[in-house]
Amino acid sequence: MDMNTEAMGFVATARPGEALHFYDEILGLDLLEDTPFAIVFQTGGRMLRVQKLPAVSPAPNTVLGWKVADIHAEIASLMAKGVEFSRYPGMEQDEAGVWTSPPGHKIAWFADPDGNNLSLTQFAD
Repeated sequence: MDMNTEAMGFVATARPGEALHFYDEILGLDLLEDTPFAIVFQTGGRMLRVQKLPAVSPAPNTVLGWKVADIHAEIASLMAKGVEFSRYPGMEQDEAGVWTSPPGHKIAWFADPDGNNLSLTQFAD
């Protein structure tokens, strides 16, 4: 089996109406289909399946993230749509919630309606 094929991502929702609005309207992902089992989007040429479940227990870690060219512009755009960015005790984050890693990557976190931890990353040159 060749596992070097196109990967797809999965997150779960117990709130499909809110998840559909969030991923489609707030994040602007391309909706492919909404089935009884999953809401399917296209993001960056890859498939994202938002699985419909009776209950969701979000992982404490980041489950999905996007590489961005200008993290502060993306944060401003999402905040204008009501997205709140997370702050973590003990991490030095700027006024927008951006943490700069030791190699210089800039990262910010936010959650979807089910509490799945998502991120934006602007990689250092």
